[in-house]
Amino acid sequence: MVCGGFACSKNALCALNVVYMLVGLLLIGVAAWGKGLGLVSSIHIIGGVIAVGVFLLLIAMAGLVGAVNHHQVLLFFYMIILGLVFIFQFGISCSCLAINQSTQIDVINASWWVMSNSTQHELEESFDCCGLFNLTAPYQREDTSCTAMCKTRNSGCQMCGETFLKHSDKALKILGGVGLFFSFTEILGVWLAMRFRNQKDPRANPSAFL
Repeated sequence: MVCGGFACSKNALCALNVVYMLVGLLLIGVAAWGKGLGLVSSIHIIGGVIAVGVFLLLIAMAGLVGAVNHHQVLLFFYMIILGLVFIFQFGISCSCLAINQSTQIDVINASWWVMSNSTQHELEESFDCCGLFNLTAPYQREDTSCTAMCKTRNSGCQMCGETFLKHSDKALKILGGVGLFFSFTEILGVWLAMRFRNQKDPRANPSAFL
């Protein structure tokens, strides 16, 4: 059977959706593991990661059931949703790769000042730093209230803004690269679903239109 045949298209689509299911389960598992060990305390981050994992799992299950049963309606909605996810993910990934340092600083500043004092202290202890950027008077108050371990050392503390900036730059590049890679697999999924949907099952009634 050539790769363009019915069986090959079906197997390729099933394999792709199995990978999506594994990625979805991995996201859910990592979020639960991080929450259980106390690595991430924000319920919004945990909820967001779990929501993405569940959404990806549901889409993959719909695609898998549609591929196994050659279900026209499921495959149609699978194509539409996956195409919309591609557009959204491709745009976000490009934005992650294109964002410059000044924009990152603005985002970090805006995020820091809307956090509660307890959340700020948790981040300072986690990253072993004090304050955000030494640009304004509030830094003096942050420095005196900081409870990070670096306060006990003679070398002093690094500002959290610099630490966040290093981590955010690396994270944005990783997220952008991984997002672009998965966005192209989604285009592959749309193409496979479209191709498979328009093929006839050789085991079915030859006179039936599929």
